[in-house]
Amino acid sequence: MKHMSQPILWLVLVFVAGCGGPLVGITVVDERTALENQVLGTYEELNREVLLVASVRYIDPKGHLKKSAKIPPGKIKVIRALQRASFNKDDIDQYKEQGVLGENNQGGITLLSSDKVLPDQLPFVEHLVQEENIDREVIMRRVIETNEKLSKKDFPRVKKMFASLNRDKALAGHMIQAEDGKWTKKEKK
Repeated sequence: MKHMSQPILWLVLVFVAGCGGPLVGITVVDERTALENQVLGTYEELNREVLLVASVRYIDPKGHLKKSAKIPPGKIKVIRALQRASFNKDDIDQYKEQGVLGENNQGGITLLSSDKVLPDQLPFVEHLVQEENIDREVIMRRVIETNEKLSKKDFPRVKKMFASLNRDKALAGHMIQAEDGKWTKKEKK
């Protein structure tokens, strides 16, 4: 993992903090189940934890910086996934604007149009899609691990919930895949 400079780290933290805010602009077609609300709450809590982990430090009375508590491996993995997703967000958004990438119905992103990408940039875009989908899966699995009402067998359902959330958060003009598999441009509200 690349070493982040202080300004970039703060930028990541500001983005992650924004991710943990209220879900504004979501169109609810039907009532969410209690489980769906709990999953979204768990996701928001993960974002808050990332901010806290990155911002907590301890200085003893003599002015020496003390190490913070050891972070469990599962939490480290999700923190890194959230950080990398924040780092890649600008590139992903750019390719969504160009119609190259879209939000799929499994909670990930899909390369829709490789012919809109310069040949020398295609490996970068493919790698970007792979990283983003891995990070999203890590986040979804952590939501399951930290929610006592979910088990590994709920992964397909959690993917659908994240896909719905991602469709709701998509900007007008971005490509989204409906539950039935059809791709459309998101309309303005």
